[in-house]
Amino acid sequence: MKRTPFFVRHREAGAKLIEFAGFEMPVQYPAGIVQEHLAVRSAAGLFDVSHMGEVEVRGHDAAAFLQRMTVNDIAKLENGKAQYSAILYDDGGIVDDLLVYHCGDYFMLVVNAANVGKDYDWLRSHLKGDVRLEDASDRTALLAVQGPKSLETLQPLSSIDLGSLDYYRFARGTIAGVLMMISRTGYTGELGFELYFEADEQKASTAWDAIVASGKQFGIMPVGLGARDTLRLEMGYCLYGNDIDQTTNPLEAGLGWITKLGKGDFVGRQALVKIHEEGLKRKLVGFTLPDKNLARHGFALKDAGLVVGTVTSGTFSPVLQRGIGMGYVEKNLAAPGSTIAVDIRGKEVPATVVEVPFIRPS
Repeated sequence: MKRTPFFVRHREAGAKLIEFAGFEMPVQYPAGIVQEHLAVRSAAGLFDVSHMGEVEVRGHDAAAFLQRMTVNDIAKLENGKAQYSAILYDDGGIVDDLLVYHCGDYFMLVVNAANVGKDYDWLRSHLKGDVRLEDASDRTALLAVQGPKSLETLQPLSSIDLGSLDYYRFARGTIAGVLMMISRTGYTGELGFELYFEADEQKASTAWDAIVASGKQFGIMPVGLGARDTLRLEMGYCLYGNDIDQTTNPLEAGLGWITKLGKGDFVGRQALVKIHEEGLKRKLVGFTLPDKNLARHGFALKDAGLVVGTVTSGTFSPVLQRGIGMGYVEKNLAAPGSTIAVDIRGKEVPATVVEVPFIRPS
């Protein structure tokens, strides 16, 4: 298994380490998933997300290439901005969801850890014109600092004014003297920043230690993959491999807002136009369960005893103190307030379709 530059810090912090996307990663620390989750909602959390992939796209035709390969409108992306988007197969199925950064003379794609090789091969198979791809994943470290106290934690360490950095914008600067690309993005719904820098163990330790020391007064905690998942699910954010994959399309997955059918042709557009014209047959919805009942990925969703869909993600919400989940259901059952049932080990537990996000971040 690969290890990130922060591996020693994880071990020193008593993390429970597991294999994830080929990396040895912390799933939780001694405080536990719930406490890590609540620290992010109330104060700040520090995440090692260096397992994510980064692909640099260069060349005179790089923008035109990405306009053809992604669903969002690259023409709207300015230098210093990031954009949430997706890559599709020809049939409209999702190759991956990703962030696109306009870095001036090149673009950087941030892709899901398990999809780096697949994404790179798919992009390379569609190269046309003056476009060059480089997988920068192994030389890039990535920390996320998330939570209402993230700005106060990072600002004393920063060479730039982080308060002036708008959502989905980024800038070059230093944190604790380490040169970084500082991005106002995240996967928790809270105020937060993602920090990209050279994957060097000394720089990684310097940045990690300085952030922990600065955030100590606020109760900052290191956060593992377990709480990362519960945090994103409370916000209704999709997880590739669970809520979206090659068998789902962005329209039924609630990603129509990033899918610009009017921008011109792109890979998968013709399939999406047909799906749009024929009407969606199913939709991804959020639902809540009574008490501490838990829905898990793959559980059947039912209506009047008949299977009408499948759970894609489910967990216990530390904020709501009840079970929450997402899944695909037939379109007629997708309206908020609709009642469905989750088949939990043979018992049909009633669930209510609700709007997402499940909570409003602080």
